[in-house]
Amino acid sequence: MPSLELLKDGARQMSICNACRYCEGYCAVFPAMEQRRLFTKGDLTYLANLCFDCRDCYYACQYAPPHEFAVNVPKLMSKLRADTYSEFTWPGMLSGLFKQNVLAAAVMTTASVLAILGLVLWLQGPTILFGVHLGEGAFYRVIPFIAMTLPASLIALYGLTVFVIGALRFWRATHGRLTELIDLGALWRASKDAFGLAYMKGGGAGCNYPGERLSLSRMWFHHLVFYGFLLDLAATTIAASYHHFLAWQAPYPYTSLPVVFGTVGGLMLIVGTLGLLCLKQRSDREPAHPSMIAMDVAFLLLLLFTSLSGLLLLMLRESAAMATLLVVHLGFVAGLFLTLPYGKFAHVVYRYAALVRYSIEQRRAEGDG
Repeated sequence: MPSLELLKDGARQMSICNACRYCEGYCAVFPAMEQRRLFTKGDLTYLANLCFDCRDCYYACQYAPPHEFAVNVPKLMSKLRADTYSEFTWPGMLSGLFKQNVLAAAVMTTASVLAILGLVLWLQGPTILFGVHLGEGAFYRVIPFIAMTLPASLIALYGLTVFVIGALRFWRATHGRLTELIDLGALWRASKDAFGLAYMKGGGAGCNYPGERLSLSRMWFHHLVFYGFLLDLAATTIAASYHHFLAWQAPYPYTSLPVVFGTVGGLMLIVGTLGLLCLKQRSDREPAHPSMIAMDVAFLLLLLFTSLSGLLLLMLRESAAMATLLVVHLGFVAGLFLTLPYGKFAHVVYRYAALVRYSIEQRRAEGDG
């Protein structure tokens, strides 16, 4: 939960911005801010999650540090977002994972790899790890289908439950009505803005990221990560359909849809995550909050290693390294999905909810106008 001191400083900075309004064309935060005179905790939570951290406002602001007003909107919003994730997550006793996210990701991923390795050695024997397994069903000779899919399904269901609870808590805290969540017009506009990363363009020429010079590189790397992730999900979904409805067992041919989608998605993820990590390393630390930087790095590294291990598994699936790579890859996948609800991926849920609220507010404002 945000401290009283942070909330007071947030209201102070937003009041200064509301009086100035120089940055109103940069992103959705400022038009939403202009519809308010007072800034409650709910208002600040909403505005923070509407911020895409483009940092244009920071470099344009005449009141930014070292000015005595010390207006630093990106850093303020970054801290408020981190507090949002901790406050609204479920169960509350796991909220501390956001503050120790790098450690949590490392421990959970390592534990997942070791657990899968231990079970394979115990139930299948050590020789299974070093044999060559060819043909249909080769993966399932190392790890049976039910052992591969049931835990994955339970982890995914758990993560979805955490996100739904968090989204509902966020919606109530920002004074939303449940009936507004089925507003198709608002959902469409929010989806268009989210999928197009509309607010990573700043005032149009891009973000001031990693430094003061305007650039669209962050937006394009985000596109690669986002759509690469979706392609990998599509590959998994198609593979599941092949297995259940056509009785085709993996591994599939290199020209099949699951393999093509998975390969392209994996390559996009590798390029995107490496690009974002490089930008992160070079980025100005003044408009950022340390906890959010740590979450960014942990999430990007997990995505990178998951993608790399998946592509290596694809390339060496007919070699003696296949079984070991399968164990490692599934361990990274488990670590990734176990930590999704308690890391940077949470921003997808809260930022989308904020975009829906913004769409509703803008339509009302246009109607009043």
